[in-house]
Amino acid sequence: MASQDWFEKDFYAILGVPQDADAAAIKKAYRKLARKHHPDQNAGDAASEQRFKDIGEAHSVLADPEKRREYDAVRQMARGGARFTAGGPGGGPGAGGFEDVFSSMFGGGGGGGPRVRYSTGGGGGQPNLEDLLGGMFGGAGAGSPYGGGAGFRAPTGPRKGGDLTARTSLSFRDAVQGATVTLGTGGGDQITTRIPAGVRDGQKIRLRGKGQPGDRGAEPGDLILTVTVDKHPVFGRDGDNLTVDLPVTFAEAALGATVSVPTLAGDPVKVRIAPGTPSGRVLRVKGRGVPVKSGPGDLLAKVMVVVPQRLSDDAVAAVEALRALDEGHDPRAELFANARR
Repeated sequence: MASQDWFEKDFYAILGVPQDADAAAIKKAYRKLARKHHPDQNAGDAASEQRFKDIGEAHSVLADPEKRREYDAVRQMARGGARFTAGGPGGGPGAGGFEDVFSSMFGGGGGGGPRVRYSTGGGGGQPNLEDLLGGMFGGAGAGSPYGGGAGFRAPTGPRKGGDLTARTSLSFRDAVQGATVTLGTGGGDQITTRIPAGVRDGQKIRLRGKGQPGDRGAEPGDLILTVTVDKHPVFGRDGDNLTVDLPVTFAEAALGATVSVPTLAGDPVKVRIAPGTPSGRVLRVKGRGVPVKSGPGDLLAKVMVVVPQRLSDDAVAAVEALRALDEGHDPRAELFANARR
């Protein structure tokens, strides 16, 4: 950034924070304004886009303690805290020149202290402010990070490119197992990337180097991809576990049975239904869940006892016989007893 920019721009005002704001207040203000003026929220609004850039520029300086110190020093001079007046006859008492200003800034303000003198280079005119600032912050020599006489610049070198945001939708199966997707960019380009196995609905993935190009010699920004996962007609998800509702008959639940359970991979597995298994009990199949790096989750099969909607005459007779055998037993007695507690 050129010295003229630092003189003209009030980064504190841009972020709406006082000059003594701490790092947390600066970060909070930046995030709030960045969300409000983000290009995704203000498509086609040139003023908002410029405001977004100014906010980012202000945050990059004020969030860095070293750059903020240098910025405050430059702004102090611009406001008149350090007066730049020509020295020599006619200046009057107290109307010190450049050497007085910088002498006091760097420890030479006392009567007997060392004085720092900056030559105007002849001609009696004002010294070149950019050369002066370059000397203050180590940028006077050729090959320095300040441009070597091209004006005062922040000592960060080329700036990294900005981040971009995008969204994509995945099927439930692709989200669990991983997939390769192709994304279109606003410039008409396409980006092909691998989505890792186990991505969740609403998860954000950072694609390194897929954002806006940076300055020459600097890295490009990143692409922040938000993933939406479609619903599956059979399977659900609970963390790294997959879930499935497993229908069983009354006879299977009452007498016990071995039944098949579908898996997302396609090959069914067998599970044992213990005699007297109630509806709602969860059976766990190890290692048949989401294949994440830390180890696959499990498949959780929830037993759902199916009540037939139509019964044959023989089935009705059998159920009535069962009811007669169960006469006198109230399955809700314990429920009402606990309700009175």
